[in-house]
Amino acid sequence: MKTLSLKTIAFVFAFFLFNSIVKAQVLSSSQIDNLVQKTMKTFDVPGMAVAVLKDGKIYHKNTYGVRSQKTNAEVNENTLFGVASNTKAFTTAALAQLIDQKKLDWDTKVTDIIPEFKLNDAYVTAQFTVRDLVTHRSGLGLGAGDLMIFPANNTTTKAEMIHNLRYLKPVSSFRSKFDYDNLLYIVAGEIVARISGVDYDDYIANNFFKPLQMKRSLLSIPAIAADNNRIDGHAPVNGKLEITGNTFTQLATPAGGIYASINDMSTWVQAQLDEGKYGEKLKDSLFSKKAQREMWTPQTLLRSGKGPYNTHFSAYGLGWFLSDVSGYFQVTHTGGLLGIVSQVTIIPELELGIIVLTNQQSGAAFSAITNSIKDGYFEIKGEDRIQQYNERRLAGEREEDSISKKIAADLKTQLKSKASKPNPAIVIGNYKDSWFGKVAISDQNGSLRFKAEKSLDLIGTMTFYKGTTYVVRWDDASLKADAFVNFSLDTEGMANGFTMSPISPLTDFSYNYQDLEFGRVK
Repeated sequence: MKTLSLKTIAFVFAFFLFNSIVKAQVLSSSQIDNLVQKTMKTFDVPGMAVAVLKDGKIYHKNTYGVRSQKTNAEVNENTLFGVASNTKAFTTAALAQLIDQKKLDWDTKVTDIIPEFKLNDAYVTAQFTVRDLVTHRSGLGLGAGDLMIFPANNTTTKAEMIHNLRYLKPVSSFRSKFDYDNLLYIVAGEIVARISGVDYDDYIANNFFKPLQMKRSLLSIPAIAADNNRIDGHAPVNGKLEITGNTFTQLATPAGGIYASINDMSTWVQAQLDEGKYGEKLKDSLFSKKAQREMWTPQTLLRSGKGPYNTHFSAYGLGWFLSDVSGYFQVTHTGGLLGIVSQVTIIPELELGIIVLTNQQSGAAFSAITNSIKDGYFEIKGEDRIQQYNERRLAGEREEDSISKKIAADLKTQLKSKASKPNPAIVIGNYKDSWFGKVAISDQNGSLRFKAEKSLDLIGTMTFYKGTTYVVRWDDASLKADAFVNFSLDTEGMANGFTMSPISPLTDFSYNYQDLEFGRVK
């Protein structure tokens, strides 16, 4: 047998190493830069921050574009982005810490800690656990009750919100179905506060931001608004980007209130990859390995197609979405605010973390970036994720545009029609929903105006559409949530109540119009 020289062995090793790298097509840092810039141009995103963590190190971290079209100040590594629902992982991690300290358990009854907690069904109320709060299996519908905290100019208090949960009607049986919610995460935040004895915001700052040295992370809306190095959200309105307002009230912080820099989010995700450990030689720990396993264990099953990565299962854990992708276990979450979206993706077996923060509400943008990066590690070639997601986006926008044009044409026809129209006096008056509160419909200079008492963003002009249905267009067009208002009439022909539904299929689910049932206040 002939002995190979060291030179030959080195050549063979280098050859196979080179071919392995080529096959994997892992994007270089400069290629990621090009990917992000192309994505921003395609989806009209003013600013982004992207990080890739690999094998315990930062493989790539960069910032792009501007914080706001208003200032054109550049995004940097300390710029605050809204991470939105990626806050939920902090809330479950806080619960995990308290469970490690044996101050409660995932299956502690909520009423043991918050006696006034009450849902629509007495049995469900009695059986509802801390685990149920954070796994989206309550039986309530998608985004149920969000209009108590969304959009941001809402005066509902925490006590009112907790009280009003009893008025929200379930759409499925308890623990049988996944329906994403925010309000129960707020209750989970209240669990953290009552068990720890400190305000939720202070708890998160003291137990996560401080030990991880996340010095550019905030939870206070006034502090965020006053920060000179933060983004503005942007949303397309009639083909042009407009700056959006705040999304949630301060009440909603446990569900989606954290603003953080790409530096700080990289630190947080690395701690997740390190099973909660941090610091020099990873000698310190945020929570136990047992706690992390529980947070990353499926709790609520989701419907799942195979998707782009041959996925066989999808589930929600405790603050995280869980699935298999191309044979790997994936832990991920997205977040969405008005004009802002984010995504965190973790592939533990590859020691890989991907973070995408943006200041425009196109989820297609972060999906294109994350999946393009994942493709390299999964050895997937020839997929243009930007094109794929752009085609889906354009299809959705065409559908939305078609609906909007039809509504506009119908309204124009109604205005020109000589047929008799209903007397506005039929609908003028005050109405009330059990959990949302009061709405006033009034005549102002010949126009019908809709004004919510507690949700101050929901004010707009109503126009007769068809039958007993009107269209309300909100004064703030960046909300992108115009709605149908369908009145019911009494035997005298007067409106005695109404329901609502979104006009566009792209309306954010937190406008949970479907849960509203208004009755006239007499």
